[in-house]
Amino acid sequence: MTDPTVITLQLCFSGALGLFALTAITKAVMARRPAPTLTDTGAAFGVAADHPLGPPTALPPPLPTGRVVTWPYVTVDLLWAGFIFLTFFALSVGTARLAATKTELAINAQGLLQSIGFQLVFAGLTVGVMVWRIRPMAWLGLRWAGWKWVFLIAPGGVAAMWLLSAALYAAGYMQWMNSLGVEPMQDSVKLLQTTQDPFTLALMAVAAVLVAPLCEEIVFRGYLYPAAKKFAGPWVAGACTALVFAAAHGSLAPLIPLFFFGCLLVLAYEGTGSLWAPIAMHFCFNSATVAIQAIARICHLPLSPDL
Repeated sequence: MTDPTVITLQLCFSGALGLFALTAITKAVMARRPAPTLTDTGAAFGVAADHPLGPPTALPPPLPTGRVVTWPYVTVDLLWAGFIFLTFFALSVGTARLAATKTELAINAQGLLQSIGFQLVFAGLTVGVMVWRIRPMAWLGLRWAGWKWVFLIAPGGVAAMWLLSAALYAAGYMQWMNSLGVEPMQDSVKLLQTTQDPFTLALMAVAAVLVAPLCEEIVFRGYLYPAAKKFAGPWVAGACTALVFAAAHGSLAPLIPLFFFGCLLVLAYEGTGSLWAPIAMHFCFNSATVAIQAIARICHLPLSPDL
């Protein structure tokens, strides 16, 4: 059976873009309509125009949803958001196409260094797009008074991911992936299990535990999510950015778990208003994955690729 990874990733990116565009256009059209007034509202319920409510008065705007601010974002931000989208679309779909041709992608120290450099530069450019209009401390909510909550939020997110993984495994999710001819394990996890080079192993751990949580959270939750929220609202923005985040990893097997993880990260950000919360959750989840692989190697424990 033909590996469906490429077409599925393309559908994920296209679906996220289509849902965002449709919602943003609908919101823009609705915003152009005259705002209802108290008098209009009264008339709709049979209240006379000379009601004691007085002259027509515009209704107040709806209350903001969540704690992630969107006021610094303007229409031009759609250009950088689009560039982020196209970059990860090209990288993930291109990688999946190579894998579909059975081309082995050698992951070595040089490749890891390039990947780390790319993530750092990309996150730095994203910060540069915003820093001229708002300080990073205010933009990302880095002065978080309730920082102690991170010790509950981060392990809670890891536990939720483990529960989801256990449920999918019990439901035969990995057997289904195998029947589709899909590689059940991400290349990064495979590298942690198989590499014999200590330097490569150390770089992989640094990339997974430090670089990815910081850079991916700046790009996906710090910038892409609130930019999408500005134009499409929090629910559509959360779903779309979580889908792009999952598809950006370029693998089909972890697509559903990573989408769920992306939604958890958005909820952590919205619930706290600080990027420290999703960074901590991301850090703990990746650290737990690396630790399990390290313990398995040291203790010579066999780990099934289906786990």
